[in-house]
Amino acid sequence: MSEQLKSKEPQYQIQIDTLNEVGPVQMGPTASHTWRSDPRRLTFLLARYKFCSKMLAGKSRVVEVGCGDGFGMRVVLQTVKSVHGVDFDPLFVEWGTNHAKTEELNCSFSLLDITKNSPPGRYEAAYSLDLIEHLEPEQEYLYWQNVCRVLEPQGIFIVGTPNITASPYASKWSMEGHINLKSAESLRSEMEKYFNNVFIFSMNDEVVHTGFYPMAHYLFAMGVGIR
Repeated sequence: MSEQLKSKEPQYQIQIDTLNEVGPVQMGPTASHTWRSDPRRLTFLLARYKFCSKMLAGKSRVVEVGCGDGFGMRVVLQTVKSVHGVDFDPLFVEWGTNHAKTEELNCSFSLLDITKNSPPGRYEAAYSLDLIEHLEPEQEYLYWQNVCRVLEPQGIFIVGTPNITASPYASKWSMEGHINLKSAESLRSEMEKYFNNVFIFSMNDEVVHTGFYPMAHYLFAMGVGIR
């Protein structure tokens, strides 16, 4: 793009200058597909990361479990010092690593199956969105144990997952991968095995609230303080 390109409105010139300097942002495989197939859903995904960024603001060491290509990590990095992402898919880990280097983001990635190993390092907080519903039920306890092992005693863990009561309205693609869906009650019960304090939130589209759980499309559980 020509460096001579000028906006008609001076306040927008910084956008043109930045584009000329570093080029357009690449969203990655997950967000790119979502933007093309169901752009509204992308706003829901970003809102989930915004919730995590608000809850974890000020933390220095955070881990994302099941980070995928790391697209939403940038939202969390607005409020925390650093994020380490783990995922079991080498394609996503490689893409996230290369993208973080290009964009000079304060994050890192490693290849890891959370049902087999704990993430490297020690963390003040962890978050895990849209992962637990994909785990084999008999392996779920390994997920909780391996995350808790790397959290500080007063650590925070945020888990986000589709609500089982919304499953009749899920897409065919979602239903095929969701083998371990939770209700608010079952999610709370499971997290209370590992954390002293558990808080449940409802979510519909982009809105997080504390309304009637069975009518929520999505659920957050936030655990504080390791048992």
